Amino acid sequence: MATGILHRTILTRIVSLSSKQLHQHRSIQSVAVFSSIRHFNIRQEGSHVCTSRHLHGSSALSAKKGRKHQTKVDVNRSVDDSILDLQDVHQDMKTAIDALKQSYIKTLNIRTSQGVLDHIQVSTNDGKFSLNQLGQITAKSSNMMSVNMTSFPEATQAAVKAIRECGMNLNPQVTGSLIQVPIPKVTKEHREQLAKQAKVMCDKSKVSVRQIRSNYISKIKKHKDSASKDTLFILEKQIGQIADVTIENAEQLLTGKTKELLGK
Repeated sequence: MATGILHRTILTRIVSLSSKQLHQHRSIQSVAVFSSIRHFNIRQEGSHVCTSRHLHGSSALSAKKGRKHQTKVDVNRSVDDSILDLQDVHQDMKTAIDALKQSYIKTLNIRTSQGVLDHIQVSTNDGKFSLNQLGQITAKSSNMMSVNMTSFPEATQAAVKAIRECGMNLNPQVTGSLIQVPIPKVTKEHREQLAKQAKVMCDKSKVSVRQIRSNYISKIKKHKDSASKDTLFILEKQIGQIADVTIENAEQLLTGKTKELLGK
């Protein structure tokens, strides 16, 4: 009897101990599995972030390189002269830049500059003429200029009107065929106003250049049924490249003119 009791007691303890160990073992396994899953998820998330960053970085880098290293094409000769003569494009772009240069010369000058009155346009019965074609312009001092209209006295009043309306806030005085033009002192505000006008003129010139580019692109697209896509693509690139250079030239003119007007 005692032996049976002892045997059952030992067996009960063994079963109890085994159950406890099994529970501990399962707990350990659960922790291990949970840790493995968490570690795997972290690795996946990290991999995803790294991959995203890598892709994003690569895209950004590629885009940056693309902007910086755009392929240049030869703009000296058209890829197909039968579709487009590039010399026409060059000439039209040059005309736009020349117009900007002339506008700067004729209308944007510091009043005390030598030759400030030279290019004022005078309307007469015989057409338009530059003031220096009709009269002899002389700088008497830093604040006084004169225009001798002896050669064309009949154009004196037209010259006075042109000087007064030239946009430089001048008030000419007439004595016979001699026009006296007092030159007001140039203020900082006046210089800044002229610089703003220079930018407006430059912006208009760039719009003109873009319009020229658009017109030529429309022209070559009319040949889409007879020319290859590659040919039209290169022609469009040639037109765009010439336009880009022309716009850069306009901006350089603006920079130089602004420095001149502001006295820098």
